[in-house]
Amino acid sequence: MSDFSNIFTRRRFVAASAATAWMAAGPSPAWAQFRVEIGGVGATQLPIAVARFKGEDNAPQSISAIIMADLERSGFFRRIEAGQVVEETGLPPMTEWRGRGADALVGGSVTRLADGRFDVRYRLWDVVKAADQGGGSEAVVAADLRLVAHRIADNIYERLTGEKGVFSTRICYVTKQGRNFQLRIADADGEGAQVALNSNEPIISPAWAPGGKEIAYVSFESQKAVVWVQSVATGSRRMVANFRGSNSAPAWSPDGQRLAMTLSQEGGSQLFSLNRDGSGLRRLTQTSAIDTEPVYTPDGRMLYFVSDRGGSPQVYRMNAEGGAAERVTFNSSQSLSPAISPDGRLLAFISRQGGAYRLVVQPLDGSGPAAAITDSTDDQSPSFAPNGKLLVYNTRAGGRDLLMTTTLDGKIKARLASSGADIREPAWGPFGR
Repeated sequence: MSDFSNIFTRRRFVAASAATAWMAAGPSPAWAQFRVEIGGVGATQLPIAVARFKGEDNAPQSISAIIMADLERSGFFRRIEAGQVVEETGLPPMTEWRGRGADALVGGSVTRLADGRFDVRYRLWDVVKAADQGGGSEAVVAADLRLVAHRIADNIYERLTGEKGVFSTRICYVTKQGRNFQLRIADADGEGAQVALNSNEPIISPAWAPGGKEIAYVSFESQKAVVWVQSVATGSRRMVANFRGSNSAPAWSPDGQRLAMTLSQEGGSQLFSLNRDGSGLRRLTQTSAIDTEPVYTPDGRMLYFVSDRGGSPQVYRMNAEGGAAERVTFNSSQSLSPAISPDGRLLAFISRQGGAYRLVVQPLDGSGPAAAITDSTDDQSPSFAPNGKLLVYNTRAGGRDLLMTTTLDGKIKARLASSGADIREPAWGPFGR
């Protein structure tokens, strides 16, 4: 077996090899809820205090804690401990909060209504200017309290940074618990997970459709790699690629009308594209190499992918309709799992550096060098947040596969750790839900 084939076996590029890797991992203890651990210090962070909301102790969720965790994880904010309750009415004593080192303050209330819903209100203050920066309110059922907290964090983030927040978006990922595999959909902080697919056979390569209403993935339930597309809302699904051989690595075009993927129906692993309903199959690469892991640029004009046509796995790009390919990674013995930022400016990928696989980011136009933003040794599957300011990926620590988020400079990382199942293949969904 060639060195590249060995690497593909280890790094999940050939779908059958991914199944082997999951199955060989052995039994796992019961799945446990995520917990978020923040690590690192950003170069420039706004000190913000999120006070306890009045009445939140009587609600099923701590609204203020969720908001603070969201903001802290973004890397743009530094926690100032609040402790006390601050309501959204009136102007708090700004001199006191300035003395604590806060530049911004958030307060609010949670009130249970007669119909069982909860009225959640919040307000943001500029402590330095002693100015009201606005607020809002929303009445929600208990099940949506986490979502409303994420929405508040999004509003605060946008008011203070000018960028759209991603805390109310979702991620999907795959868990392995013993011989059981699950595709799960969760909040962006990893909480509130729901099972989208349960299987005794491996599930790999989930990919969100534009708009977030569907997810494509590869399932081995028929004892081979087959690409499915599933509705997030209803769970209904359709088979879109079940050709001879392996069908793997689906990637949506930006308009959601086509999927690029790797097929081995004609021998070898080559890139193809087809319509969202499985029709209109078109071969994109014509080589004897292994071509896999395609990803479209945001404008839909180009495809980036991994190929060993130069002797080792590297990232290449070509026209989305096929044609000549150009190599874009050079300073790594192996470059794997490309992801492109939503603004089309950055390329993230996994780089082999010595014996370690690390997450690397470089300008898509080649104007700057590739920079490793992790110091771990077994990173996989990077995926950009829809605002392009964070990445989610999976890595291995303590003998377990777990999820991490990181800022683009690698200075702030959040560990979404589970004490149970192995967690892999994260994909960050688009805005809206």
